[in-house]
Amino acid sequence: MSTLTQASSFLCYQRARTITRASIQIPKKLTTDPLNLPKLLSQVVLSVDQEINQNPKTNTKETDPTAIEKLYLIMEAVADRVEMHKNIGEQRNNWNSLLLTSINAITLSASIMAAIAATSVAYGASVEVPKLSSSFMYVAVTGMLIVMNKIQPSQLAEEQRNAARLLKQLHGHIQTKIAISNPTQDDVDEAMEEVLAIDRAYPLPLLGVMLEKFPSKIASSSFQFFLVQAAVWWPEKRSNTVKGKDNKNGWNEGLEDEMKEIARVLENKDKADYLRLDEKFVMLNKVLALSGPLLTGFGAIGSAFLGSSHHSWAAVAGVMCGVVASVVNSIEHAGQVGMVVEIYRSNAGFFGMVEESIELNLKEGDVEKREDGELFEMKLALQLGRSVQELRDLAASSTKNEKEMKEFGSKLF
Repeated sequence: MSTLTQASSFLCYQRARTITRASIQIPKKLTTDPLNLPKLLSQVVLSVDQEINQNPKTNTKETDPTAIEKLYLIMEAVADRVEMHKNIGEQRNNWNSLLLTSINAITLSASIMAAIAATSVAYGASVEVPKLSSSFMYVAVTGMLIVMNKIQPSQLAEEQRNAARLLKQLHGHIQTKIAISNPTQDDVDEAMEEVLAIDRAYPLPLLGVMLEKFPSKIASSSFQFFLVQAAVWWPEKRSNTVKGKDNKNGWNEGLEDEMKEIARVLENKDKADYLRLDEKFVMLNKVLALSGPLLTGFGAIGSAFLGSSHHSWAAVAGVMCGVVASVVNSIEHAGQVGMVVEIYRSNAGFFGMVEESIELNLKEGDVEKREDGELFEMKLALQLGRSVQELRDLAASSTKNEKEMKEFGSKLF
């Protein structure tokens, strides 16, 4: 009896093995070069897709045969961009520290030379050498400060860090798309648009395309006007077709009302608050950026008049302007005020993106073309650092107190 059982088990195993091997045929001629992994994976996936398309019972969605290969090419470009933004971000952070150290050293040296020239007058010694040295250093440092305050290296470094982070997110999103779905040409186009949108939002070059560090255009948010604009790193959103389990795609009237309230809170509280803070820091940065070169310029003028009939005020200007300029430069660049400006601008942009995604789903009349309601609610809760229940409580509390919203939408920042 045991012999018959073993024979039966062996026959079943052989039959199952034959069926399994017959269902998916891997190409015999596959490239095994480890440096050509995307091409290898695309060949395997293409073979699997061909087998699935031949079986109508398992084919649930038409797949573009070249879409996966195109997405792998985009992933390679995104990975390369991540490294570029990371390296350039480190470089510009070095600019900030090295330029600040050099400028403060030159400024204090010019102030010391002015002090030496001022004391030389009292002893009847020649003041020409220290006076000219001080004036030359002040003029040189004034030019360096104008350039440094114009480009704001700490803000440039933060821009590149943001770009690297967003590109890493996009890289993971494409990987997930390949792993759990059947990519099409629409997915390829969407990925391309997202890459180019990040390129526009955080450009690598400085000349010609550098973001304006002291904007003069007025931006509006919920009837409030600001001198700054939120960052925008995403393309124009298109409706998704991720369907839920039922014919309502996870949506109901209560969920729609909840999303409307969340969008209102994000617009009136979170986004507006960060734009307001960003505006204050931009104004502070602008005052500091103007004060530094003005002080060193006055120092250069004061040094030039040492030993003249205006010696008394020239000595004060030559010495004190350099000391005060060093303090101002340290507050602006060692304190990385430009980086704070960019952080607030990016945070405001994040809330703008979340708000836009909510409005896109609510404007779509056909619920089948929206994102799945339950998944969208959970994703929104994670983005705001809340649980799903906390998100619902926030919407309920804002509905009761429409005139005065005390709680912010996000708990992350």
